Amino acid sequence: MSRTRTALLAALALVAGASGTALAVTPGDVGIAAIPCTVDYKVQNQWDTGFTTAVTITNNSAAKSSWSLKWSYAGNQKISGFWNSKISQSGTAVTATNETYNGTLANGGSVSFGFQGTYSGTNAVPATFTLDGVTCNVDDGGSGPTNPPGPGGGTKVDNPYTGAKVYVNPEWSAKAAAEPGGSRISNQPTGVWLDRIAAINGVNGGMGLRAHLDKALEQKGSGELVVQLVIYNLPGRDCAALASNGELGATEIDKYKTQYIDPIAAILADPKYASLRIVNTIEIDSLPNLVTNVSPRATATANCDTMKANGNYIKGVGYALNKLGDAPNVYNYVDAGHHGWIGWDDNFSATVQTIKQAATAEGATVNDVQGFITNTANYSALKEQYFTINDSVGGKSVRESKWVDWNRYTDELSFAQAFRQEAVNQGFASGVGMLIDTSRNGWGGSARPTGPGATTDVDTYVNGGRIDRRIHVGNWCNQSGAGLGERPTASPAAGIDAYVWIKPPGESDGSSSAIPNDEGKGFDRMCDPTYTGNPRNNNNMSGALPNAPLSGHWFSAQFQQLMQNAYPAL
Repeated sequence: MSRTRTALLAALALVAGASGTALAVTPGDVGIAAIPCTVDYKVQNQWDTGFTTAVTITNNSAAKSSWSLKWSYAGNQKISGFWNSKISQSGTAVTATNETYNGTLANGGSVSFGFQGTYSGTNAVPATFTLDGVTCNVDDGGSGPTNPPGPGGGTKVDNPYTGAKVYVNPEWSAKAAAEPGGSRISNQPTGVWLDRIAAINGVNGGMGLRAHLDKALEQKGSGELVVQLVIYNLPGRDCAALASNGELGATEIDKYKTQYIDPIAAILADPKYASLRIVNTIEIDSLPNLVTNVSPRATATANCDTMKANGNYIKGVGYALNKLGDAPNVYNYVDAGHHGWIGWDDNFSATVQTIKQAATAEGATVNDVQGFITNTANYSALKEQYFTINDSVGGKSVRESKWVDWNRYTDELSFAQAFRQEAVNQGFASGVGMLIDTSRNGWGGSARPTGPGATTDVDTYVNGGRIDRRIHVGNWCNQSGAGLGERPTASPAAGIDAYVWIKPPGESDGSSSAIPNDEGKGFDRMCDPTYTGNPRNNNNMSGALPNAPLSGHWFSAQFQQLMQNAYPAL
């Protein structure tokens, strides 16, 4: 969400909630009851001549059956479209009133609406808002605007990547730099994976969490810096695959809480690290499995049925969101799969529902969710530029092609933007943002198409023009032909907080054959290049590279391929 601005908030309206966090109102503070209403006005996306804005009103006075919010612009802003309210404008003066379905506003209740507008020059946030004639964001004694302290006294920004550098993991950077040609990308930021309890303190003499955060403080200097952590150790982890199974059994939820999440939360809460912006990617390959890989579906696995029945994915993610979300400098992004997994109608809304269930479990609330991440450690193309979901050939829709197979989405960008909107529709905050992992979805090199496929039939058209060159969109392990994707960047598109490299390029997805290990990692045939498939990839060949090591271990041949096929090219 580019160039987001936050108008005067009132986090003082936060009282002790399920998370156990409270704000003390001391003498000299603005009292909670004294603020009749608060308005959160966020410019979510802004371009040269236009912008979109989300507005949330919170009523701290008597309950209302209808409402009218007014403000004036200092510039030449003109509202051109709106939703969830009726908006009229006369000169610089704007009035937003309720729709028939959202007029009720209880004491302590909130309502959100949005609009799109045009401007030239500057687009300043309005200075004053009135709700039914009463000025919001100031106390009734007129002591002035309130500012939004977080639980630790700091303030969350709307997009943590805006105006910030991102931490370069020195361990990954050294491996990348040691490869021929690797110095071209060894200064790129990648995720720090906490994929077992031992990783918190460091494995085999490697850096632990505190060591990374200390190094991040060095890299930070006087500016802002984001540190990207991967929280990845659920009981019964990754129930539909074996290569990324974890150390905790299906029932070990208490161990996950006390020996994994609690120690991480304690380190992140250390005031020493309060100046860092810490982004947590929460439990990849978990919650979507509870939708797609459970009975009675043909893709069901016994392990996923177990995790749905015992509820430990829901409990674990809820607990992590609650504990880790307390610190004002911590930003949680929940894994949302990728378009080639969740993009079908019977998976899409249900996955958002499942994530919301987790985000309201174990004391968590939707406010503990900064946003969502897609394509983590996957290969789905960012943007299919030579065909769209609306194309048809010979009377047949692209959705009927074997590659798209009735999916609603052709690429990660369109999926992520739609997923964000569905999350807002289902009750997540209007300002949630998306991350897209672009570490390995470039698909450059000599096999990259340079134009649309022939219109002989719909399959020829799609296959000839598609950027993603996998055999099947369900293939996920060490994919042959893949390349580095867009370099990490903040606010690259509407609704997208950043393109990120959460999966460090060069780290294996899983071993090509069984390798004994003490990391809890099994052998998954999807990493075997001779494997002919299963229902989850429609019984196609795996497309995996040969001679791969265990997941997370360095895979030099893959790293070289990723550089060779980078798009944009190195």
